[in-house]
Amino acid sequence: MAVRLAPAPALRLARLASAAAMLLCLLASSLAGAAEARVASYVFGTIARVTVLGADADAARDDASAVLREFDRMHRDLHAWKPGALVDLNAAIARGERGIRTTREIAALIVGAQRLEALSDGAFDPAIGRLVALWSFHRDTPGGPLPDASEIARLVRARPRMSDLRVEGDRVTSANPLVQLDFGGYAKGYALDRAAMLLRDRGVSRALVDVGGNVMALGTADGRPWRVAVEAPRGGGILGTIELHDGEAMGTSGDYRRYYEIGGRRYSHIIDPRTGEPVAGVESVTVLVPKQSGAGILSDAASKPIFIAGRDGWREAARRMGIANALLVDADGAVHVTAALRARLRDAGVALGE
Repeated sequence: MAVRLAPAPALRLARLASAAAMLLCLLASSLAGAAEARVASYVFGTIARVTVLGADADAARDDASAVLREFDRMHRDLHAWKPGALVDLNAAIARGERGIRTTREIAALIVGAQRLEALSDGAFDPAIGRLVALWSFHRDTPGGPLPDASEIARLVRARPRMSDLRVEGDRVTSANPLVQLDFGGYAKGYALDRAAMLLRDRGVSRALVDVGGNVMALGTADGRPWRVAVEAPRGGGILGTIELHDGEAMGTSGDYRRYYEIGGRRYSHIIDPRTGEPVAGVESVTVLVPKQSGAGILSDAASKPIFIAGRDGWREAARRMGIANALLVDADGAVHVTAALRARLRDAGVALGE
């Protein structure tokens, strides 16, 4: 059975602030008795919040601030359209250069993305930056005009993909000059993994990192799991809450995060590489990934092919990505959830369908 959610106007920044406020309210009861620090910054086109618990409040704040400094560094180096290492690499690919030297970080991200592309049967593809730019999402405020259909068709026929790239150490060669890398589809998840590594290296064992709805837990919140909210994509509060254990990551992709409307139709930043069009028919996808190497990246990347697969194919896409815990809200407001995630969901504000 599925249930319809009542739609509500979506104001992106207000919704981000509202969701963060709900998350902090849910945490408040768990933090009593522990020194804590909460810091926030605007990176990756969204709000990043870091909560650290420790014995000393000043040390906790220093640890949390170190994470935001790392996020700022990543934001500069991995930006898809502002000057930086990734833009330089894309320009060299477009010129047809071979053996292009890049950073070891970007080289590693390419190799990781290639594995995810293969796992998703091509639905996850950070090589389609030209399509993303064509739909005006390579600017701070997207909003049209709509691209020419012939240009979309040209890029779809050329089919730039991650498998066009060859990586040898820190050098990259592309077999397709139309490859343009855009790591927006998993940069937030990568940021979670980087944050967890940095915090653990600094001796932090209890923290919660939230990058625009992508969340990772370290340790516990004063002896109990961290409790986070699953946001309703069209407003109206939350779908429920989930207790996150040490090393678990939760990721959400939605058509309400970066989008614009023209002629009564919504165009979101999630683009199907096979059609070159923004995906319609889905409002949001949330996945939960157990503790493992790269849990953050997987929580971010896996939600994209599940979103693209839509109401009819999302379960198979989740299976391909190795995701047992997933939830999809379709364009009719119906909520679909796997049995595994259903068992983890608490405080549900609606009845949940299978």
